[in-house]
Amino acid sequence: MIEVNKRQGRPKEVDLVKRTMLFLFARLMNKSNRDVEDLLALFQPLFGVKVSYKYIERLYSDEGVKLVLHNLFMLLIHDEGISGNFSGDGAGYSLTMPKHYRSDPKKKGGDYRYVFRMIDLGTGVYAAFGYSNRSEMEAFNRAITMLEGLDTRIKINSNALDKYYSSRTVLGLFGKKTAVYVIPKKNISKISLEWTRVIERMIEDPIEFLRKYFKRNLSEAEFSADKRRFGCTIRQRKENRKEMAMFSPALLYNIFAVRVKPG
Repeated sequence: MIEVNKRQGRPKEVDLVKRTMLFLFARLMNKSNRDVEDLLALFQPLFGVKVSYKYIERLYSDEGVKLVLHNLFMLLIHDEGISGNFSGDGAGYSLTMPKHYRSDPKKKGGDYRYVFRMIDLGTGVYAAFGYSNRSEMEAFNRAITMLEGLDTRIKINSNALDKYYSSRTVLGLFGKKTAVYVIPKKNISKISLEWTRVIERMIEDPIEFLRKYFKRNLSEAEFSADKRRFGCTIRQRKENRKEMAMFSPALLYNIFAVRVKPG
């Protein structure tokens, strides 16, 4: 939830619409704040303002900008109509340039921030996301909480997940009506009730099970595309600004993914 408290003082020189456009422009360019400041000199007829790199950095913690982007994300989800069939995957963003999430096997030392995004297979848009400064699993739990709290009409009919999320605890988060397509990390020593449902689905139609399980590849492909377009390094120092930097790729992806419908 986002709460905006009005404060006394002089109103901002740049209105909310332009501040939001400046933030989206900075994320699209995938440049440092100083580089974006230089680019704005070329695009000044479009924005009509000239700001410093410090001003651009402060946009990541601007409460008004957060509210606008949050509302835009929600409107895109509801306008598309979520199908309820999801695929999810997690990844990390590096906080330092020398380290890369994929090439670092240990992924320790607080040099990463983790994000999990849930993509709707019917519409191709991100329906929920979560982030954490500790683990992918915590980011996953926050994404599930967000998805369940979006709207009572949105139901998780099916979910394709990586084997990292194959524990009984994760499977227990989904009800009987949710078909979970996941493969265990190791041999199952104890077959729990949650795993019984998954195994029954495997036996019933192995080809169909694998076909739906590999839908999770869509999440991996889109994560890779997002990092190429919007960067894989978080440059912000403050934690709330880091979260905003990780949220914006999901919003930008949805903006590009939404199809223009006739009429």
